[in-house]
Formats: sequence, C-alpha cells, structure tokens
Amino acid sequence: MSKRSYQGCWTCKRRRRRCDKTRPTCQNCTRIDVNCEGYELRLRWGNGIASRGRFTGADKPLDERVPPRPRGRRRDLSKERKKIEAQAQHNVDFPDMAPNLGGASSPGTERARHDEMLFNECEPLFRAERLPFTNVQYKLVLKNGINVLHSTTARESMLQPRLPQLCQESSALYTICLAFQLSLSETQTARFFEYFDSALREFRSELARSSTLSNATLTAGILLCSIGLVHGLPWTMHLEGMHNILQSHGFEDTLRMATSSEFRSHLLEVMGIMDLPCFSVGRQTPCIGIWRRYCQFVTLRYGIEPVSGLPRTLVDLFAGIGQNTTEQSFWDWPGETGNFLQCYLWEAHRLAGILSLRRHNRAMEQLNFSNWRQPNACPANATVLVSRILANLDALRLACAERPTEDTFIRNAVLFPMFVAGLEVSVLKENPQLQTTIRKCAESSHQTDILLGLLQEMWDRNDPVLDVNDLAREKGVEMGLL
Repeated sequence: MSKRSYQGCWTCKRRRRRCDKTRPTCQNCTRIDVNCEGYELRLRWGNGIASRGRFTGADKPLDERVPPRPRGRRRDLSKERKKIEAQAQHNVDFPDMAPNLGGASSPGTERARHDEMLFNECEPLFRAERLPFTNVQYKLVLKNGINVLHSTTARESMLQPRLPQLCQESSALYTICLAFQLSLSETQTARFFEYFDSALREFRSELARSSTLSNATLTAGILLCSIGLVHGLPWTMHLEGMHNILQSHGFEDTLRMATSSEFRSHLLEVMGIMDLPCFSVGRQTPCIGIWRRYCQFVTLRYGIEPVSGLPRTLVDLFAGIGQNTTEQSFWDWPGETGNFLQCYLWEAHRLAGILSLRRHNRAMEQLNFSNWRQPNACPANATVLVSRILANLDALRLACAERPTEDTFIRNAVLFPMFVAGLEVSVLKENPQLQTTIRKCAESSHQTDILLGLLQEMWDRNDPVLDVNDLAREKGVEMGLL
C-alpha cells in the first residue's frame, strides 16, 4: 500500500499516493490523466488572518497581533467547557437527534437545520404496505437513503427503526449518515467530501476509544465502508480496524453477543459480506475471513441475506473460495425457493462464482503454488458461462421493467455477476454484442460508471496478464461489487 505524500503535489496528497515531486506537474497525475494541482502553499482562513499556525486568531500577520494562548490545564478546561455548553444548547434545539455530536453542527444555525433534514432523508420512504406507487415515485425511492443498502424488498428494515437510537449512542454514526445521504446526490460533491472528512475523523476517534464494539459504532463503521465501496475510496481498512477490536475482546464474547441479538448477528453478516474478496476490486488489505469465522457459526444457514440479496447457502460457497469450494460446488448448488426475479439473480451469481473461482485458481498458479489443484471442474467453458450469466441479467432487467413493484431493490445486486462476466476479455472481444448487454444491465450510478470504466480499459488493452485489481490500485480506486 502506497504511503501518503506530505511534500508532493496537492492531488497526490488528496489521493494519499506517493508523489514523485516532478515540477510543474508530477508524473503520477500525467500518467492517469488528471489535473495536477501543483505545489503552491495554501492557507485556510478562519476568524482572523489564519485558522492554524503561528498567526491563528491574529487580525494582521504580525507577531504583536497574535492573541495570547492559554497554556496547559487552563486551555483544556476552556475547551471542555465550550464543548459542554455547545452540547447542552444542541440538546435543547434538537432533542430527538444524537446528543453527542460535539462540533458536528453549530446549534441554532442553518447548518444544524440542514443536518436534521439530511438525517431525516436517510430514513427510507418505502413501506411494503404503501402501495401502489407510480414508476416515477419508485425511482425516487430507490435513490433515497437506506434503501440503496439492500438488495431485497423486506417489510421491515432492521436498521431503519433503530437508527435514531443508535445515533443517540454514536456521534460518528450521525455524521456518517449525513455524509451517506450527500453521497447519493449528484450536485453536492463538495459538501459530501466536507462531511465525509468529518465523519472519518469522528469514527476513527470513536474507534480508538472503544474497548468493545457497540452496535452503534459497528453500524457507523459499516456505513462508512458503504460510502467507500460506492465511491472508490479506501474502505477495507475500516473493516480491519473493527475486526481488530472484536478480536481483542475475544471471539467467545463476540459470538455470544451475536447469538443473543438478532441485530448484532445482522451486523456481523454485513461485515462478512463486505469482507469477501470476490466482492471487491482493488482491495488494499487482506481478507479477514469474517463470514467463515463468525457468521457460519452464529446465524441460520437458510434464508436470504438482505444486503447481498443472496441465500446464505450460496454465500457460504463464495466464502469458501480458496478453501473448500470447488467449481462442482457451484455447479451442484440446488438453489432455494424464491420469486422469478430472485431465481434470475441467483443463477447469475452461481455461474459467476465459477468464473471467479477460475480467476482465483489462475492467480494461484501464477504465484507458483505447485501443490495448488482444483478438482471437480464443471464442464461449461467461459463462453457458455458468460452467455448464461448475461442472459439471466438481461431477463432480470426486462422482468423488473415489466413488474416494477415486485422486488424493488433487487437490481442493486447485479454488479458482481455483471463485472465478473465483463472480465472475460477474450470472450467479449469475440462477441462484441455482449459488451452492449453489459452496459444495458448496469444501473446508472457513480459506482457503476467507475466499474464500467475499468472494464472498458480491460477490453481496450486486451492484455491477458493484466489483473483488474492491479489496474484499480494504479488508479487509486478501491471498489465494492455490492
């Protein structure tokens, strides 16, 4: 993993990449065709000449105009008193919101009112009993708040009714909810990064103070990962940090808490899904194995996991890639009872699992693992598998257009099979019409645009040794396929 540059250009600093310090523009920015912001000194102005440094608070850049600064205990007490006063005022203004926000929102200001509106938008508009909606209303619902986190249409979201109380317990969660809602907007990019930076600081501080992970902090970390995997920002390091705390607290206590709490079990499952290496691109940290180490022991082995939209028995096979899952395991998976839309989705994932396993095996062979072998290969070749995957995804697309109210969120889950099929470059070069099918099956979003851009570059370069994960890391992208 590249180290952050402290003396490089502003673009490399923002992207947390090592800069070669070439002037007037660095070679990193030139290579990936982005605007190099240069090396000039930047000042951030606040109340006075500067908001930080030796002239903080001064009205002129002169030493004699710098106000005296309290030292030691006096300064600490003053800061603590101001924080308590602001917190007390915030509780009066917004008694229903999170009480521990600290400096996230100044009480009684337009920012605080805007934050409240954003938080309310995070709550899903969809209710299964509120039927019928028009097609236009459904499109608005799909783009709203928590709804984009699910690939199944459930009558009751486990997160939605708990969210206000969880935000009372975690100031980081409240700030992350605001950043998450802004991340869905196409016109609030600058404000999103402002809120995201604040959310990142809040979460890291909260994680550092935590001896054990509460449900609120765990939810905050999962939502922060969700923002990262959608926007291509580093996110697996947050999974690693949360896992380290779980591990230090002891596996037995973690499993006991998950067994006794349905919501805790759900949060661990979401972490397990995010941790699966096949569901990420350009991953920067090693896989932890959360699903195999936690979820398969504390959750039921039947039913649908709501974030991925997949049966848990199928997720077990994905978690076993590199362990005990074979091509024949996917080929022989008997399926589960579901509606027609779910059957299309699950079939596409089952076949994509075979291609994903083959890519893993080829990577093992390139690493000269002489003892690596893959028994029980399925009889279908890559061309057949890609055609069948895209046939199921295209059928799902047409069925969703014909029956828009049947399973509203199911198309949130098509990224993985679509992307895995698109990685079979030789097949797609021989059958260009399949590239058009992939674009038709992809839902329009920032995440999809980045993934399609990676696929397009893979198709254009047509390099059999080029790995998509290396390509993503070269671009500074860590994406999720959820």
